[in-house]
Amino acid sequence: MKYGLIGEKLIHSFSKELHSYFGDYEYELEEIAPDDIKEFFASKNFCGINVTIPYKSEVIKYLDFIDDVAMAIGAVNTVVNRGGKLYGYNTDAYGLTALINSGGISLKDKKVLILGSGGTSKTALFVAKSLGAKSVFRVSRTEKCGVITYNEAVKTQGDADIIINTTPCGMFPNIQNTPIDINEFSKLSAVIDVIYNPLKSRLCLKAIRKGIKAVGGLYMLVAQGYKSAELFFDTEPKNSISAVYEKILSAKRNIVLIGMPSSGKTTIGEMLSEKLGMPFFDSDEQITLNTGRTPADIIKNDGEPEFRRIESEVLAELSAKNHCVIATGGGAVTVEDNIFSLQSNGKIYFIDRPCELLISTPDRPLSSSKEAICELYSRRKNLYENAADVIIKNDCDIQSAVQRTEKDFYNENFSY
Repeated sequence: MKYGLIGEKLIHSFSKELHSYFGDYEYELEEIAPDDIKEFFASKNFCGINVTIPYKSEVIKYLDFIDDVAMAIGAVNTVVNRGGKLYGYNTDAYGLTALINSGGISLKDKKVLILGSGGTSKTALFVAKSLGAKSVFRVSRTEKCGVITYNEAVKTQGDADIIINTTPCGMFPNIQNTPIDINEFSKLSAVIDVIYNPLKSRLCLKAIRKGIKAVGGLYMLVAQGYKSAELFFDTEPKNSISAVYEKILSAKRNIVLIGMPSSGKTTIGEMLSEKLGMPFFDSDEQITLNTGRTPADIIKNDGEPEFRRIESEVLAELSAKNHCVIATGGGAVTVEDNIFSLQSNGKIYFIDRPCELLISTPDRPLSSSKEAICELYSRRKNLYENAADVIIKNDCDIQSAVQRTEKDFYNENFSY
């Protein structure tokens, strides 16, 4: 390959798509086993590459030149082949600094905990010190030189101001995981997570839920990619960081529809899907596909708790997708984990149809009568409102609800 990304596991990577916005060059993803990394660099059969887990420190011994920032950090994520000489750089430092600044987070005079002990944690240590952090502690599962354990971090550093996660914990496909319990840190003012897939990690979502500022790693990915492309060609890339960031967000976000049975979620979802060219998934239909049984049958024969368990599995599966329209079952919001899953890659719209316009049907065990559906609406309304990013009234022409959802989705920036 001429340009690309090397690492051990790259299923989560957005880099190929990202670099297509920076210039007209072929960018490939190549997974390399640890036993083959020496041969890859000995061949020098590339023009410029990015390097990811677990090789950011390993590659240094194969390089002819390392820039000052990469040398200070002890990790390289960009290598350029110039006439057979390999030059190493760390554009992650540029990207992480850009992420922190774009999120309006100040590290000056703050106590910072960096989760992880790999190459990216070394970058975060360099960046935190360069941005004026008062004290910085790297945290890992095992104690080693310059690194404390998670238990010690909780016991002795509970007054930390900032947490920076550089571990893969919470990354696709295991998006339900978090590396640490932020409830243990009473002074926490910001969380920075380098994970970009999902767009919002569970760690960030839990911070946001507590009113703590949190930023995910997509802006860092774009910024470091911009700097890498600049080094590859010794010229400014054709699109700016902010422009590419918005393009990637638009290409990865899901539209998630929540609301009561018969509120119009499926109809609106199908219309949005056709109009926007985004795949459509109905969680109730997906449950039937996965189990061979309808939700009504599962609830009737196995009970609602078993149905909610199955529903949560399906919603976690659908939420890990990108650029889809997802219509959820009416009771999806009654399980907190479902909301976290749906928020990870999606913007949530509450399709609010007045109780008097909702239709009860015998095939819906939990809303089989007008009285039942109105009582259910009364109980769930606050759950819908609290889970939603936007409320869409569906009390007149359904086309109007579709248009308002589309306009909001494309006209409002996706942010934390």
